[in-house]
Amino acid sequence: MARATSRPRPSIPRRTLLTGAAAVALTGAAACSRVPEGGALARLKSQGAVRLGIAGEVPYGYVNDQGEFTGEAPELAKVIFKRLGIGHVQPVATDFSSLIPGLNSQQFDVVSAGMYINKDRCAQVLFADPEYQMLDAFIVRKGNPKNLHTYEDVVRSKARFATGTGYAEIGYATAAGYPESSIVILQDQVAGLNAVESGRVDVFAGTSLTVREVVKKSAKAEATQPFAAVVDGKKKIDGGGFAFRPTDGALRDAFNTEIHRMKQSGELFRILRPFGFTQAEMTTLTAKELCR
Repeated sequence: MARATSRPRPSIPRRTLLTGAAAVALTGAAACSRVPEGGALARLKSQGAVRLGIAGEVPYGYVNDQGEFTGEAPELAKVIFKRLGIGHVQPVATDFSSLIPGLNSQQFDVVSAGMYINKDRCAQVLFADPEYQMLDAFIVRKGNPKNLHTYEDVVRSKARFATGTGYAEIGYATAAGYPESSIVILQDQVAGLNAVESGRVDVFAGTSLTVREVVKKSAKAEATQPFAAVVDGKKKIDGGGFAFRPTDGALRDAFNTEIHRMKQSGELFRILRPFGFTQAEMTTLTAKELCR
């Protein structure tokens, strides 16, 4: 994804291009939560549908082999919006960099892509509290011949460094001193794996979850251990969450009420676990903390 930053200048983290739109219907009666009604929440309940802005990256939000939209964020959205009395979700797929502009131009109602929460984005949208936290990891050749474990290692070794279009890792690498003009920008983690396996680059940076998933079947590459990037002398732990228009505070608050209940009951982890998330990626971070 997702997805997906605190960096010397604005950036957009992880996510890949996917065009088109699709609808995913939810069945069953909607159980309404006792939350403030009015504005967007009342409108969506009246319509009975919500449009979700989604970018195509496993495991955050993507199209599966059956042509259906799924991923940790869409599956979570199905549950929460049903409980808010909105029985139908309509995913609208777009490039990750178009998610916030698309939200604010009303192409969709909510960003459901596991988007990283950071100060730059918080000036443009309202975030729910994050459903997960995430560290980084590298794709490297088997045996990690250049001994790359941090962005500082990449700088010292002058390794050929790659990451994805709009990934937060661009900012993390440049914060460590890697020349931005030398970064190889690839479409996604699959392209990154191919580049490392072919020897075109030495290392591809992404989220620890996407990196460990993509190398599972590789005979030539492996994932490094997860680590926190260091930006301005501080370790950076990212968190991903749903984004709402600045005028839709009641809708965001209603969503937060439900996600907090799911965290407390363990239901959130049960939804995210099939997509490769572990207990280490569950979080008590808040959007307020990540927006600083």
